[in-house]
Formats: sequence, structure tokens, C-alpha cells
Amino acid sequence: MCGHHVIEHVRSKMLSRRGVLTGSLGAAAAVGGTALLAPPAVAATSGGTLTDLTHTLSSDFPTYGGEPGIEMTQVFNFADNGFNLFNMDVNEHTGTHMDAPLHFSADGQSVDELPVATLMAPLVKIDIAERAADNPDAQLTPDDIDGWVSAHGDLPESFIVAMDSGWSEKAGGKGFRNADDEGVMHFPGFHVEAAQKLLETGCVGMAVDTLSLDHGPSADFKTHYAWLPTNRWGLENVAGLGALPASGATMIVGAPKHRGGTGGPTRVMALV
Repeated sequence: MCGHHVIEHVRSKMLSRRGVLTGSLGAAAAVGGTALLAPPAVAATSGGTLTDLTHTLSSDFPTYGGEPGIEMTQVFNFADNGFNLFNMDVNEHTGTHMDAPLHFSADGQSVDELPVATLMAPLVKIDIAERAADNPDAQLTPDDIDGWVSAHGDLPESFIVAMDSGWSEKAGGKGFRNADDEGVMHFPGFHVEAAQKLLETGCVGMAVDTLSLDHGPSADFKTHYAWLPTNRWGLENVAGLGALPASGATMIVGAPKHRGGTGGPTRVMALV
């Protein structure tokens, strides 16, 4: 955090420029004067529309372990200090987040080591929502991958695969973890044989709309151990996959970049 004298200097500079900024941005301000119109590149690009696939992170969001994954403590507030600032205590693997290879390997890439070229790629969305509605322990299998290829053609040379189980709609309640009386959770995930099949392709990352790449009852995390040590990454708790087409979208992953991190809350988007 900057020293007090630095903060005061910045504030004085900001105040002195307020008139200039107000004049130049006034035309874009909303009627109430409290919001600016989204830049055209954000609202709609020349290639399509940008869609947010990220759950809002809060202490209420379900976590794999059941404990709150984030705690925010306000250190400065606008009324007393002229600005707002929170300290955050965050579990790396909470909310919509990245699993870096290091998460399940001794020497895999940490989040800051991920090649940026793998963080934006064509999206292959595989829908198992109907099956998951009848069986919460449903898994995405090699047959599902073959079915996608039969319907949509060859897999791209470099791509991200996402399991759409319809589970993100449960994120606001206990049904997301779906734990039974013994504490065993029940939600969909990737079967290890599907992960192994994808290792033979150009897939750079996999995404799920549930709490884990492995399905809920897994006690051995076979999919994590098959996938992450190959320096491929995963995304968990992705939102809004149901609104995306099975093919034709591009996923954009705003991965965290803290040194040595095994993962972290991530902003995920799709360009359709």
C-alpha cells in the first residue's frame, strides 16, 4: 500500500483533473451521472458478443471443503479516507477458479508460468445436462467426445473443452455441493478415460460447471492426476455454459498471476 503522502498527492492530482475528465466523458455518462456506457469493444465485438462465465465470488459461494473461501475486511472507507480498500483472505480454489498444473503435481506449472497462448482458444462445449438431471454422479465420457465430433466435425487443433451439466444453476444453494448424510458429495465431472482421450488431442484446458474436474464421489481424483501433471490446466465452477453453442465460441481465461500459485479466482468469458 502506498504511503499516506503518496495517496494525498494522487488524490490532489485526480481532483485537479476532474473538470477535464468530466467534460470529456460527460457525453458518455448515463442519465443519472453515475455510470458510463460500455465501450463498443466490450458490448459487442466485430466477431460477436462477449459473455461472462464467472460466478460472483463471496463468502456465501459453495466450496469443496464447505468452509467460506473468501473473507474481506475493509481497511479504508470512502467517508473517512476518501477511498475504499479491502484486505482479502482467499482460498485459491474458490468460486470460478483456475486449477494450475502445480495443484496436482510436484513440479507442474504454477499460475504465473502458464503460457498466455493457452488462455484463449476455441471452445468445445459438451452437454450432459439431461443425463446429470437424472444422475448427479454423471460423468463426461469418451463416448460424449465422440458424439460431439460426429455432430460438429473434427476437434480444433488447439481448444478448451467444457462440460455443461446444468449444475451452475444450483450455485445459490446446498444442491451445488449435494452432500449426503455421510458427507459424500454428488455432482458431475470428467471421467478419467475422457481426460486420457483428450490428452491425445490439442486440448489445452478443461472446464466444468461443478466444484471439481472429478465427479463428486471421487476419492482418488483420477482425472486431476491424469490431466494437470501434463501441464494442462482446469477451470471449476464456470457459469452460464448453457447459453453457449456447442461449437463456434472462443473462451477467454483471465487467469491469476501470483508467483508459485496453484490456482486462483478467475474471470472467464466467451466470445460468440
